[in-house]
Amino acid sequence: MLSRLKQDFSLSALSAGFVAVLIGFASAMAIVFQAAQAAGASPEMIVSWVWALGIGMGLGCIGLSFYYKRPIIIAWSTPGAALLASSLTNASIEEAIGIFVFVAILILIVGVTGIFDRLTKSIPLALASAMLAGILVQFGLGVFTSLQTEPVLVILMLATYLLSKRLVPRYAIMAVLAVGFIYCFWQQTLNFEQLTFELAKPIWVTPSFEFSTLIGIGIPLFIVTMTSQNLPGVATLKASGYAQQPVSPVLTTTGGINLILAPFGGFTFNLAAITAAICTSEEAHPDPKRRYIAGISTGIFNLIAGLFAATVVGLFAMFPSALIAALAGLALLGTIGVSLSSALTSDKYRDAALITFLVTASGITFLGIASAFWGIILGLIAQAMQKRS
Repeated sequence: MLSRLKQDFSLSALSAGFVAVLIGFASAMAIVFQAAQAAGASPEMIVSWVWALGIGMGLGCIGLSFYYKRPIIIAWSTPGAALLASSLTNASIEEAIGIFVFVAILILIVGVTGIFDRLTKSIPLALASAMLAGILVQFGLGVFTSLQTEPVLVILMLATYLLSKRLVPRYAIMAVLAVGFIYCFWQQTLNFEQLTFELAKPIWVTPSFEFSTLIGIGIPLFIVTMTSQNLPGVATLKASGYAQQPVSPVLTTTGGINLILAPFGGFTFNLAAITAAICTSEEAHPDPKRRYIAGISTGIFNLIAGLFAATVVGLFAMFPSALIAALAGLALLGTIGVSLSSALTSDKYRDAALITFLVTASGITFLGIASAFWGIILGLIAQAMQKRS
């Protein structure tokens, strides 16, 4: 086994794994912080969340990539984190952990039974996309509301994003982060006292299960993870020449990892799409059979990030809130656009998708159940009524 790894090793694959992890953490860590803070997590618990996510992604990437000899990239659900950030404000940390356990069990069941295709097909892609756009729209608006507090910083970051998307689209978020960091360093608004170098300490939180939060937050989190993360992840593998990759065992693995790490803050684990495209491309290695090294290296760098989660948390805690808000919004801008486009393209689903989007974006809570669930329900009702008319 070691001889095979040595033979297939390449610096390009190692580099691809490092870039994938760097982009993943830089583009979405701010949203994870917001989700943890919405749940009432203490600073120590936030470190535990990052530890759990890094360890889970690392083990998933290494194990699956090595077993299948393909770059199987496991990530947390960024849209799921956004949903949690906007939905957990009235839930306790114990209830939040209960939601994570519940979603892990659902993913595990889907993986074991192999009903992934049938389950996701019951919800039209247009409605799922509309729900996702409704969840993320507040983060997109955050880019421009933060203009009130730090106009020069946000304008610089926005200009960098637009220019980088044209010249070096793969590294746009990295460029935005770099420009934001340089500006804040120049303005002396970075709080370096927050930065520490130490190993992370996982914290166990016993889950509590409340029916309203399981239905109102857990079900939408499950739907978002399956439709906006796992489906694109499968599509990325197929487009990269790995069409024969079994999906159910991957879901079983991610569900199992999720179940084990949920009490420590591991909210979801799923197939990656954007970062996976880096590791499945020719830049990782010209030979598709040797690109699995990129998956393994991604896992190793994720493990390092998890083990030193306190440093990762401190690194982002030293940034001004306006920088974090702008970074999160710009990182999700492309997803919002694609989701809206997918939701409203078809005349058949346009009205129902628009209702789903508006209800979800409204943030209403009814019977203790969050708006994302009601958005899907009302969208499905609207679509059913249109079919009968």
